[in-house]
Amino acid sequence: MTRRYDEVMSLSLRRGFIWPSVDIYGGFAGFYDYGHLGAMMKRKWEDLWLRYFLGLSERYYLIDTTNILPYKSLKASGHVDHFTDILVKCSGCGLSHRGDHLVADATGKSAEALGTQEIDTEIEKLNIRCPKCKGTLMPSTEFNMMFPLSVGPTGTDQAFLRPETAQGAYLNFKREFESLRRKLPYGLAIVGRAFRNEISPRQGTYRMREFIQAELQIFFNPGTFDDELDFESVADEVIRISFEETKEDGEVEGIEAGDLLGRLPKFYVYHMAKMQQFYLDILKVPRERFRFAELGEKERAFYHKLHFDIEINIDSLGGWGEINGIHYRTDHDLKGHQAGSNEKMTVNVGGERVLPHVLELSFGVDRNIWAFLDVFYEKDDRTVLRLPKEVAPITLGIFPLVSKEGLPELAREVYDSLKHDFSCFYDESGSIGKRYARMDEIGTPYCLTVDFDSLKAKDVTVRERDSTDQKRISIDGLADSLRALLKDEEPA
Repeated sequence: MTRRYDEVMSLSLRRGFIWPSVDIYGGFAGFYDYGHLGAMMKRKWEDLWLRYFLGLSERYYLIDTTNILPYKSLKASGHVDHFTDILVKCSGCGLSHRGDHLVADATGKSAEALGTQEIDTEIEKLNIRCPKCKGTLMPSTEFNMMFPLSVGPTGTDQAFLRPETAQGAYLNFKREFESLRRKLPYGLAIVGRAFRNEISPRQGTYRMREFIQAELQIFFNPGTFDDELDFESVADEVIRISFEETKEDGEVEGIEAGDLLGRLPKFYVYHMAKMQQFYLDILKVPRERFRFAELGEKERAFYHKLHFDIEINIDSLGGWGEINGIHYRTDHDLKGHQAGSNEKMTVNVGGERVLPHVLELSFGVDRNIWAFLDVFYEKDDRTVLRLPKEVAPITLGIFPLVSKEGLPELAREVYDSLKHDFSCFYDESGSIGKRYARMDEIGTPYCLTVDFDSLKAKDVTVRERDSTDQKRISIDGLADSLRALLKDEEPA
């Protein structure tokens, strides 16, 4: 791991963002828990995601579905037969490895497109040995990543923990179509847990066995969807994009959305632009750290006709890392469930029978949290986590300058007046400089200090995290003034 990885993980452990599950027993590979700051940051990120993406259309809705799915449903979706990674075992120590990771680590290039025979060829050609004991590696095999379950008192009902949240939307498609007055397009969003039995989980919360996805499944008529979107509103958006043939070189092109229409469908480009705006305009991710990266036919999932990942340049992981994806799944999912259940998935829209296609906007919540801890972490003359204000776990730190002469009492009054409208933290321990430093390190945008002048003027000193600039603001109307600051506006 890199020094940057160690720094980000140290911050996470020390301050209460993320740490290994079951830590007192030595941890549990591929599983992590969120501490008090991480849980708040994650919840704020999820809330912001919901507001933005459900706001793209009045016909996009949130649902919540089961984590356990029966065998038949995942057989119909193709996961029983095709949801695999390449497993390579060591003949010496018996440790399991993911084949494409072994090759990628040896070459510095992605190997996700390689099959078992190609992996074996590369291992032999490059003389790759077991990273742990340097033993000889056995021939590779395909490994299904789903967690099997036995349901019921006798265990006769075979099921799996869901490998993706998406199937919940497809299985509820018909009921929601009827409930939503039989109109297309419409979208179903799910924020929840998914489970994949990763062969070699690594890189902290970037690759886990139990993880959180935020996904929007958009059901549409492929013959009319382009005309139902306001493409002109995004036509001039310059999309940062790397195509299949150039992405390994790190090349990123800036292409206006309108100029991508000769290569990609209009509805696809429209949603690429909206996803980019979410990251660059709302979350303030530096433009140079963001890109769409195309996956070729051998790399992408078997059910995707088009697949671009959203990647962030993450220093702690050594470069570009996937955090999200936009996938055109065509009618694969509904067609599969129609065949497996004998339930018709075609619907009548305006007198036309349609088997809807699906556009999937898929986000790895845990990966986003890790990426933000990395991208916005700065350690120079001071340590600062420059998180977007909307996702900072604590919005306001509230302090008395010293713990005497009425300052704590007034500071508590300020805290009590704000705690229901903002996420606040009260602290009177240590010097004011150390308290500011603690808040900087966890990303708190503003600190409010009650000093001796506050007792007379009934105001507080408000310190901004990034610039450390300070201004005095009246306690009267303080909540409204802070709302203005959080919107990058001057308080009244």
